[in-house]
Amino acid sequence: MQEIKCLDHGFVRLVDYMGNDFSITQAARTSYGDGTKSTTKDKALIRYLMRHRHTSPFEMVSFKFHCKMPIFVARQWIRHRTASLNEVSGRYSILPEEFYLPSREDINFQSDTNNQGRSEQAVSPEIIDYTLSKLENTYKECRKTYEDLIEKGIAREIARIALPLSQYTEWYWKMDLHNLLHFLALRLDKHSQKEIRVYAEAIRDLIKPIVPTTWEAFEDYVINAHTFSGPEVEILKMLIKDNRKNIPETVSNISNRELGEFKAFFN
Repeated sequence: MQEIKCLDHGFVRLVDYMGNDFSITQAARTSYGDGTKSTTKDKALIRYLMRHRHTSPFEMVSFKFHCKMPIFVARQWIRHRTASLNEVSGRYSILPEEFYLPSREDINFQSDTNNQGRSEQAVSPEIIDYTLSKLENTYKECRKTYEDLIEKGIAREIARIALPLSQYTEWYWKMDLHNLLHFLALRLDKHSQKEIRVYAEAIRDLIKPIVPTTWEAFEDYVINAHTFSGPEVEILKMLIKDNRKNIPETVSNISNRELGEFKAFFN
């Protein structure tokens, strides 16, 4: 069983998988018949499928993982609802004394421009020490409450509510390749929270050797690609047609924010 460590107590383990690149081309060719098999190379076919978003052949491959992560990561993760999973239950078992404590370099201020992100502004060592101390003390108090309630015979399903979102949980998680790639496209993005991005990177590293051709196409047509809106395409046409180098300061049908993002793409 392949395993990659994540954060301070977590991991991703590849438990099992079904299929590979050949499984994708084999499924795709059923649409065309055997006549195209000798002339269509596997790599070219997979790249064609990825480029034109023909997704069903990628569903012929599936992966099963055993993952351990903080609860707040699991709650982001579970937003991808196309998986089959079974999570450890605090109703049946005593949860381990394992809480996520961020590393010093991962403690940041709230971003002024991104409501769901962190600022790149440096945090003083004093504030970092204060943050870590407050978190550790909170974890100890929550754990003590949990254990005290258990000792007094309170039901585990009640006692567990004293535990914070930093508590580690774990599950078995199975997903087909098409939906897994969608998960990775979102969670590998630089705007994704770092803690879940670490798990996405681990999953990426585990599946790449199994579907290398698919992964190469996915990087070329999804991860490293950019989709332009209709108005943005019109700007590009105008620049090419008129041999212009500068994007206009204002464009109809595009907000200033969208235009700024479009310009930033070329910087």
